[in-house]
Amino acid sequence: MDITTKYLGMTLKSPLVASASPLTEDLKNLKKLEDAGAAAVVLPSIFEEQLRAEQHDLHFYTTQGTYSYAESLTYFPEFDQYRFVTDNYLELIRKAKENLSIPVIGSLNGATIGGWTKFARRIEEAGADALELNIYFIPTDLNQSGETVENTYLEIIKSVRSAVKIPVAVKLSPFFSNFANFAKKIEATGANALVLFNRFYQPDVDLDNLEVRPSIHLSTSHANRLPMRWIAILKHKINMDFAATSGIHTSDDVVKMLLVGANVTMLCSALLKNGVFYLLQLEKELIEWMEEHEYESVQQMIGVMSQEKTPNPTEYERVQYVKAISSYKL
Repeated sequence: MDITTKYLGMTLKSPLVASASPLTEDLKNLKKLEDAGAAAVVLPSIFEEQLRAEQHDLHFYTTQGTYSYAESLTYFPEFDQYRFVTDNYLELIRKAKENLSIPVIGSLNGATIGGWTKFARRIEEAGADALELNIYFIPTDLNQSGETVENTYLEIIKSVRSAVKIPVAVKLSPFFSNFANFAKKIEATGANALVLFNRFYQPDVDLDNLEVRPSIHLSTSHANRLPMRWIAILKHKINMDFAATSGIHTSDDVVKMLLVGANVTMLCSALLKNGVFYLLQLEKELIEWMEEHEYESVQQMIGVMSQEKTPNPTEYERVQYVKAISSYKL
């Protein structure tokens, strides 16, 4: 049974990839993930704000309130509270490459145009096999148009793409007026893959202390519906790889994502809940499903349930919506 897949120009031993999380922030856990069967690992993000602070010694960037950035929802942490300083991050990449035989993917997280994107080259020089560019921005300016927001994303992607030779995957949210059109524009920048989607972490209100506080809940399988639909819609229409993320918890989730067109599935919450060796169970169950349904390889599976041959995807999605609403019975 051949469960290898191709992602970012690399042949991976399976479609099971460990996404950025606390599990990928130290060498000990990275080696456990490899032993458990992870086909590749994505390191946690280095943040634009951290790079700006280190480069310019502007404490301003780490103390002002904002709601615009992923994983920092009320106030940015003090500089010494980030998970990494940049030198340590680069050293982790180097040590990971020395000690692991699976691909190591760096992660860069930002939301504005600027020189911080040049750090991508240092990630490449440290030995990363690829780079995941995580752009997370919730526009709140009433005078900022959707076109301006899209252009900001595209300029960031172009800047990173021009800085490195390694493959670049773009991780982003689904909140665009026409995501299909925007995906086509991203393809034109030379990016190699889309990672769909960023989770929308929203703060909560502490009623006892009357303050806004970060609140993170691990995903469930239900969260995979959105990336599943968009991968199915875009597969074969743009020449990019697809990584499915959010809500990958069971082997059924993995199979569904492959069938609609994902090259890989990225796991975070499932591993935090069940431990890294849960990967072995997922791999075993994936192979069992393939045997039962007479698939000889993962490559045979990828995209067989995409909307490649759907004449009118917009009408198809409308029909599915109507069916869903009509199917509920009291």
